Amino acid sequence: MELLPSRFAAVLPGDPSPDPQPRMVRGALWSAVAPKPVAAPRLLALSEPMAGALGFDAAETASPEFLALFSGNRLPPGLRPLATNYGGHQFGHWAGQLGDGRAILLGERRDREGRHWELQLKGAGPTPYSRQADGRAVLRSSLREFVASEAMHALGVPTTRALCLVASGEAVVRDLLYDGHPRPEPGAIVCRVAPSFLRFGHCELPASRGETALLAALVDHVIATHFPQFDGPHARGDWFSEVARRTGVLMAHWMRVGFVHGVMNTDNLSLLGLTLDYGPFGFLDDVDPAWTPNTTDLPGRRYCYAAQPAVAHWNLSALASALSALFPDDAPLKAGLEAYVETFHAAQAQAWAGKLGLETWRAEDAALVSALFAALEAVEADFTGFFRRLGDLVGTPGALEAAMVDPPAAFAAVLYDPDKARREAPRLADWLAAYAARLATDPQPPARRQARMAAVNPCYVPRNWLLQQAIEAAEQGDLSELRALMAVLEQPYTPQPGAERFAARRPDWARDRPGCSALSCSS
Repeated sequence: MELLPSRFAAVLPGDPSPDPQPRMVRGALWSAVAPKPVAAPRLLALSEPMAGALGFDAAETASPEFLALFSGNRLPPGLRPLATNYGGHQFGHWAGQLGDGRAILLGERRDREGRHWELQLKGAGPTPYSRQADGRAVLRSSLREFVASEAMHALGVPTTRALCLVASGEAVVRDLLYDGHPRPEPGAIVCRVAPSFLRFGHCELPASRGETALLAALVDHVIATHFPQFDGPHARGDWFSEVARRTGVLMAHWMRVGFVHGVMNTDNLSLLGLTLDYGPFGFLDDVDPAWTPNTTDLPGRRYCYAAQPAVAHWNLSALASALSALFPDDAPLKAGLEAYVETFHAAQAQAWAGKLGLETWRAEDAALVSALFAALEAVEADFTGFFRRLGDLVGTPGALEAAMVDPPAAFAAVLYDPDKARREAPRLADWLAAYAARLATDPQPPARRQARMAAVNPCYVPRNWLLQQAIEAAEQGDLSELRALMAVLEQPYTPQPGAERFAARRPDWARDRPGCSALSCSS
């Protein structure tokens, strides 16, 4: 059960005060803090792929020591758990110090290939950055993060990972709907895993305080530890461009699978280009570019699906502003922002070429995609299901031509409102005709085209209503829904026997049900 002390704490300034009370922490990037033991921990779920990657065998993951460690009840000698200090822009406004309010970094583990992974407990108790909160997490949000992070990894999206989900045996009081009616819920702790959990906000906080030497030490540590390919006088500029490029690739992946983060504050974007912090996330059901799973964002929809690439650029601009004190002029930072735009558009083009089964992407194909979104929104089609069905059609001789004649029949399984689909059918028929004409200029064997589409279009995503079913069952002690969901989502590109319900469209009870998308409470 060996863990190594954090390299972050070994070389960067820490908080000299042992005071665990919430407070402003200045001149330091982390505070020493210990997890708060829980009453009756129980292992609810384990990511076997992540456990294997970290070198934990079956005997270890089944041991009392494993449960004690990842519930925060007992730590190996020599570890120095910590919470990190960062700030951030929230909904476009500077929020000041934020920090790890309920995340405690235990340490690191080196895998068989020599790579270092940070292991972090979320929900393990208060830290100096908890503000008025208790540092705990509920089963509801913890289960969502456990499932989503592992599913996103299987979907090929850069992400933090999850090792295990542990029930605390204690109740946590939360106001789920923010309506003034808090109630106790089962508590839980999720162990998150990543090469690093560093965020844009880690750079923003010292910059906002004029702590330039601290900012420089942080940036140089990040480069040396996670981007060693950059060296010499231009290392910082090259590093910022790489952060921008990784962010561009990440946004293209989010758009490809229909993922909506929900809270794209600068403290929730990773310096390593990973999907970070699964709070009020969701995946598109019907095609709605303005959809957000965050009920607090409904008036402005700042972080809706369609806005995510632009928000990422805004966040990178905020990061560039924070880093400007480290550069004699802004040319390297402007170059990084340009690299984001170029990379995102290239990655987005590659993703959509794959989704549509095109061998090559042409500039005019962007108009084809725009027309498709308009048609799918009009007929109220399921985002994930439509592209899988389209792949089936292009792989079957004559099927696409038949679909042009009667689109509602061809796509019946992925349409939410049959009456609307019939009324708007000409729009989808027109698009199918334009698509067929485009395919005629991009010759490929049907089987090859279908395989290309299947490689980038998921069969299954962790939809909010599926997660809600798993949550409600788990809260009653039934883990069968969670196990079935994980078994499917770990292999999302391959339809599996008996897994049809995981690809099915949203059931009537979940349609417009506030509790399904209002799992926006991230506590």
